[in-house]
Order: sequence, then C-alpha cells, then structure tokens
Amino acid sequence: MANPAAVAVAANTDSFIPVNTQTWVNGRHNVRCVKVIDETWDVKTFCFMAEQPVMFFFKPGQFVTLELEIDGQQVMRSYTISSAPSVPYSFSISVKRSPGGQVSNWLHDNLEEGLELAVHGPVGLFNCIDFPANKVLFLSGGVGITPVMSMTRWYFDTNADVDMVFVHSARTAKDIVFQRELEHMSSRILNFTLHIICERVERGQAWSGYRGYLDQSKLAMMAPDFMEREVFCCGPTPYMKAVKTLLESNGFDMSRYHEESFGATPVDIKEDAIEQAEIAQEETDALVQADMVRVEFANTGKSIQIAPGETVHAAAAKLDLHIPKACGMGICGTCKVLVTAGEVTMEHNGGITDDDVAAGYILSCCSVPKGDVVVNF
Repeated sequence: MANPAAVAVAANTDSFIPVNTQTWVNGRHNVRCVKVIDETWDVKTFCFMAEQPVMFFFKPGQFVTLELEIDGQQVMRSYTISSAPSVPYSFSISVKRSPGGQVSNWLHDNLEEGLELAVHGPVGLFNCIDFPANKVLFLSGGVGITPVMSMTRWYFDTNADVDMVFVHSARTAKDIVFQRELEHMSSRILNFTLHIICERVERGQAWSGYRGYLDQSKLAMMAPDFMEREVFCCGPTPYMKAVKTLLESNGFDMSRYHEESFGATPVDIKEDAIEQAEIAQEETDALVQADMVRVEFANTGKSIQIAPGETVHAAAAKLDLHIPKACGMGICGTCKVLVTAGEVTMEHNGGITDDDVAAGYILSCCSVPKGDVVVNF
C-alpha cells in the first residue's frame, strides 16, 4: 500500500509550476491595471502588474511615463511611482484630478481594472538610494507626496535604520493623501515622526493639527535638527521655492537638498517639437551653410541639415518623424534613441542611465549634435 504522505508530496510536486520571473529594466513594458483606489476626493491610485510576472525593482522616488491614446492621439505623461519596490510584483501611481488636465481627467474617468497600456521607465535622479543618510527630512505639498511616500514605504518595509521626519502640507483635512497609512507607520515605529499642516479648515471639518504654511517656527518645532538631515522635497513650484528659501536662509548645506523637478518646469519650455522647429527654421535662414550639421535617420533613410544648437528631436520634427516624448527636458527618458555615428552634447535631468549612454543612446529632446550624426530611427 502506498504511503499517503508520499502520494500527497508527489501530487503537489506534479502540480507545482515554477514562476519564470523577469526583472524590470528601463524601457517599454505592457502592463495591466489591477486595482483603482480612491485616496481622497480628487486623488486616485492606479496599481499595475504585468501579464507575465515581473519584479518591479526601482529606486524609491523614480517615475514612469504612461503611453496613452486619448481622442485618437498618442499622449505621453510621466508620473512618480508612489509604491515601494519592497512590494515587487506590482507598482502604483497616484494621480490628482486637475481642472482642465487632459491626462489626469482621462485617467480618473477611464482607467479601470483590466485595462492594458504601455509604460516607459523607471527613471529619475530624485531617489533615496543614491543619497543614503541616517537622518532624513521628507517635505511634501499636495500630490507631491508620492515620491517621498515611496521612499517612506521602502524604509518602513525594509526596517531601515533611518531616522525619518515626515512633514506634509495639504490645503484642507479632506486633501491629505495617504493619511491613514502615514498614521499607521507613525504608530508602529519610533524612527518615524509625522507632522501634517493644513492650510485652512473648512466648515464642518475636525482638525486639531498645524494650520497655515510651513515656516521657520513650524520647521523648528517639527524637526529641530533639520540642519543635520538629508532633505527630500516635492510639491508645487511655489512650495519648493519657499522651502529652498527657508533652508538657504538658515545656511543649510544645499548639497544635501534634493527636489523632484518633474512638473515644476514652466509650461512655455514644453512647446511641441514642431513649433520649436519652426522657430529654429526662421533663425536658420540667416546662418551660413557651412555652419549647418546633418542629422540622418537611418531607419527611414531621411536626413536634414540643422543649425548649430538645434536638437535631434527638432531635426526629426522637421522631417515629420515623430519621436515620442513627454517632458521635453531630459527627465522622462521617453525620447531615447541610438546614435550610431557622430557625437552630441546632451544636457539631461536623469532620464537616461550611464549604461545606456555608454551604449550610444541619447535623449533626443536635449541632445545637440556636435557635427554630423546618424540616428537609428
């Protein structure tokens, strides 16, 4: 008679199918929305997974670029990852609905469980891995909480020996994103101190915490040793400007200050590449032909001469070649292309890795040819 335990083991062995897991690397990936969470009245978290298991490793604070089709047009938009890589088989973004915002409104109204889309990334210099510290100060305003929330979750999940002070500014009590989770972390570990500031309190709201804006006196009460901490800041442009001014006025070592610059760029430098090309063309007419450089796009066989200072992306636009881009300032990494001949000057903001640069890749939106170049596109 067969041993029942042995039969059970054999059955379990036969039914076990090993999971072939891939690791996330910077590039284009197809993912599926698996969960939508209402964080506040105007902020939703969208959770994604891959059809085949993928370990979504990234540096807490980095972001991805979504590739969407809205009203028949391809649209690219970058969002910080709000989850932590300590939950590796999925990642999340948290998006605030913006009045008149094309993409944020579309996501809130249309992105639901089961919908598939493509993402590019992860990329970004704003992260807590590249700037390790024993004591940190997280400063966030509004939905700018997402990257520092990713960092906090990472430290919390990994039991990191890091002394954290978390200061978040919201308009009202109903606008506090991740409030319950932040309070949970604060109640569980001694090395996490939470402070929330509400700009105002609306009728019917109960709020006994700080009111107004972050200033010298509040900062001194919340983090009296802020001069000794590594500071990570993200929020609206006026908020980050005020924080920088506050720290600088105290003689803070600004090499220890890090901010998420994505989304803080003035709109006027995010012009469409074709508009940039048209402006550049007017200037080109006055240049001597000898000063021009040739950009060849090998995959299409097209080439064009451009003026010194024009970008590879602008050259492509003149030829009606659409290199996808989202930020236009070397952050999102969407416009990455391979240069097979020639050299460029690239002034990026963290949207490309050193390995990609060594392999010959550039970000076309912020790369200016030094001479004739050949691009694989």
